[in-house]
Amino acid sequence: MSKRPELAEPVVVDQFWANRRHDAIITELSTYQGHNLINVRKHAMNREGKLVPTAKGLALKVTRLPDLAKAINKAVEKALELGLLDEGDTE
Repeated sequence: MSKRPELAEPVVVDQFWANRRHDAIITELSTYQGHNLINVRKHAMNREGKLVPTAKGLALKVTRLPDLAKAINKAVEKALELGLLDEGDTE
């Protein structure tokens, strides 16, 4: 198996507002100490109006990304089944 590339800087994949206080959930790919990671983290707005990462989040080796995607998809299906989401909420 060949060595996987490392990222010099984090790559933001997606972000969305978490609440009305302008906290955001940011998903990014990065390399830390030679390990490629997927990082899904809450960011809070500081006094200067800049989003800064908080301790609330999840970082996994990117090789676990398919497992995380499978778990998220199962959670969406279960939430639909339980009536916690409507079909329109998943678009």
